[in-house]
Amino acid sequence: MPKMKTKSGAAKRFKIRASGGIKRGQAFKRHILTSKTTKTKRQLRGMTGVHDSDKAQVRSMMPYA
Repeated sequence: MPKMKTKSGAAKRFKIRASGGIKRGQAFKRHILTSKTTKTKRQLRGMTGVHDSDKAQVRSMMPYA
């Protein structure tokens, strides 16, 4: 049986933590930032975790991560 392929889009968007969790970038911080408050933009910095209900779907897209 051939190897499974990793979805290249998922590989660019998600990283697997050493503890087994999955981290992702924040949404809503690319454009139209003038209408967002400073507090909102500050809280959108950095990475956040993938929700538990979505972890199985992300793992199926990245079989060797």
